Amino acid sequence: MRNWCIAMSASETDLHEIVAHSAANDPVEALRDALGDILAGLIAAGCGPHHLREMVWETDRPDAFHLSRHAIELAYRETFAGFRPSIRLEPRAEPGLTIRARHAAAQPLPDTLVEGYSLRELGRQYSPRLQADMKALFRQWSREGEAFRARHGVADLAYGPGRFETLDLYRPAGSERAPVFVFIHGGYWQASDKVQHAQFSKGLLDAGFAVAMPNYGLAPDTPLEGSIAQSVAALNFLVREADALGLDAGSLHISGHSAGGHLAAMVLCASDAPPIASALLLSGLYDLSPLGHLPLGRLLGFDDAARNHRLSPVARPRPQATRIALAVGEGESDAFKAQSAALATAWQAPAPLICPGHHFSMLEGLNGGALLDLALRTAEGP
Repeated sequence: MRNWCIAMSASETDLHEIVAHSAANDPVEALRDALGDILAGLIAAGCGPHHLREMVWETDRPDAFHLSRHAIELAYRETFAGFRPSIRLEPRAEPGLTIRARHAAAQPLPDTLVEGYSLRELGRQYSPRLQADMKALFRQWSREGEAFRARHGVADLAYGPGRFETLDLYRPAGSERAPVFVFIHGGYWQASDKVQHAQFSKGLLDAGFAVAMPNYGLAPDTPLEGSIAQSVAALNFLVREADALGLDAGSLHISGHSAGGHLAAMVLCASDAPPIASALLLSGLYDLSPLGHLPLGRLLGFDDAARNHRLSPVARPRPQATRIALAVGEGESDAFKAQSAALATAWQAPAPLICPGHHFSMLEGLNGGALLDLALRTAEGP
């Protein structure tokens, strides 16, 4: 059972309060419930995560909800990504979790057009979460990913010293030196985890590929430059350890979804990356300039035009040694479809494949259908 309400406050800072409660026993589920209701309250008030100013988490189990716990941090990021106000944890006797969130009021947006969109419509175009019930989807992905990972007995391999510098390696049955497909997860550079995507490796595993799924440091704590460098380091680790891990370092392939598509594309442009035979880029963000007009972009530093240019794959020369394919979901926004089309044009790659599904459900095609066929054709080459 959970509930939320909005209490209007006329304090000296003119903040408004939203209160949400969850009685779920599992702390991750309780946090997902309560934060989801806080987000619903923000939307009802015409606001977003960037309006948050402070939160108080009241619980009888403060240690279980401490943000130093990796699972709690990921659950927070599922809802509010990198937007993090001041968060104070307060013990109390009553069971459950109550969150009191205070936020600023929404302000009128400037009459600015970006690529033909008003700022409000631009935000919608670049908000794929509007296409699905993300709370239910993340729970489904977590359950399925954890179950798939458990069946395969996969453990973290450290490709670097950092907390997020680990990868999971799935090996196909009966293969001594398997070709390697690296999949970089999305989450607007700020959220999600390799485990939530484990189930999408099945199709490639069945086709004889080993599948590596790296984590990377999440923004804004880790800048994009750092996440790109970590992704390159993960590939170099696989090449360096190929003999020990039973991998074919000469048959290395990369894929990424959403923000992971951007990271995969930037890896292709990195001078210190190993040779990559093919790339499958899925619903990625390849021109960062529109995002600089949005709160998310300002949080990540995309309002810096020179930095945007350096970090936008569309502004980079085409990687000549890699076969490249792109795909988007048929239910994507026009802006997301335009991002993939722009990179295909800039890099003289084939037009993006239009897959069944929206921004998230399109990943199901990696386990069978036109998307898996495209991955295998591109990997095999002419």
